[in-house]
Amino acid sequence: MDVLSFLMTGFEVALQPQNLLIAFIGAFVGTIVGLLPGLGPINGVAILLPFAYALGLPVESALILLAAVYLGCEYGGRISAILINVPGDAGAIMTTMDGYPLAQQGKAGIALSLSSVSSFIGSMVAFIGIVFFAPILANWAIAFGPAEYFALMVFAIVCLTGLVSTQPFKTLIMALIGLGLSTVGMDAITGVYRFTFDSVGLSDGIAFTTIVIGLFSVSEILLLLERTTVGKVVLAQGKRSLFNLKELLSSLATIIRSSFIGFFSGILPGAGASVASAMAYTTERKLAGEKGKFGQGDLRGLAAPESANNAAACGSFIPMLTLGVPGSGTTAVMMGALTLYNITPGPQLFAEQPVLVWALIASLMVGNIILLVLNLPLVGFFAKLLNIPNYILIPVIATVSFVGVYAIHRALLHKPICKGFFSDIIFK
Repeated sequence: MDVLSFLMTGFEVALQPQNLLIAFIGAFVGTIVGLLPGLGPINGVAILLPFAYALGLPVESALILLAAVYLGCEYGGRISAILINVPGDAGAIMTTMDGYPLAQQGKAGIALSLSSVSSFIGSMVAFIGIVFFAPILANWAIAFGPAEYFALMVFAIVCLTGLVSTQPFKTLIMALIGLGLSTVGMDAITGVYRFTFDSVGLSDGIAFTTIVIGLFSVSEILLLLERTTVGKVVLAQGKRSLFNLKELLSSLATIIRSSFIGFFSGILPGAGASVASAMAYTTERKLAGEKGKFGQGDLRGLAAPESANNAAACGSFIPMLTLGVPGSGTTAVMMGALTLYNITPGPQLFAEQPVLVWALIASLMVGNIILLVLNLPLVGFFAKLLNIPNYILIPVIATVSFVGVYAIHRALLHKPICKGFFSDIIFK
């Protein structure tokens, strides 16, 4: 079967009524999670992962749900960035540069609608890139042996060290700690128990989902507890809630360029949406020169990061599906979903699970269409969710996180591991 035949098979799965409903729910929940400052796609996917598994969803439906949440978070992150100058996630940081000034000028509706369309176009450019680029890389990766896998893992760690942080040594130490934690439990070849300290609960190792929820969700709860405010809405009233054709055309070249920047940034393991949006914004600012009003409410300064971060989100699926290397922190959590279903991500995935892979790819397009239709008319509703106080938000996140961990493992030992209080110190 050629690429288009596989893609049609993927659409047959993604467009099933059950999966359409799941994609809609994931997109809606993801948008809400994304617009709440500080949560972001990693937390959204990590919290929903155990529930998708506990509900007994088929692996295709579970991945469609998590992918929709991921994309929804990227869409939702721009809402708080534009309205209250607080990015919903790291990928929306650059959106505040021109999004909030536009809102102060009474152009919040224009900014929100244009950013939605920019996000959609960026995702579609990345979707086309995935369809035609991923199979080529997958065919090449099938020839991987042990030496190539080792080199690939070293490459992934080097990429993380160089791209994720301005403190590469700290990032390298964290990666090595992660490698150390993965050695806990029974050796798959020799059957010897390693670092279990005679604990039966550790015989299967430290579960990936437990670590993820502990590191991200619980640490975010601790950070939220330290905050006294998340911002104040100070907006001028605008006459229009949608952009016009002239405004779209003036930003179209920026959107296309930034989409390609975001897509290729997403392919690099560890780069992520935040790096992509910063690169796109910087590029457009240099191209505009003195004629641009970047930082003062330039529509191009809004369109560039939004198209780039959504293209990067879609592009990050390529290394996950073809090489078994997460392109972002969120796809790392999604790799955990595959392992829960006893599926090993990597070069053989296209050959062993073609229906699953192409259903996931097709769902990226379906999810983005749902998000565009969902976001344009419901911007006002989503904006009201920004008023949820922390004393309500924190208990909800904590309860959902701990219940989710218990739903998978049915063991209390994973709760203290999940708490991950040390992570608050590490990330600081």
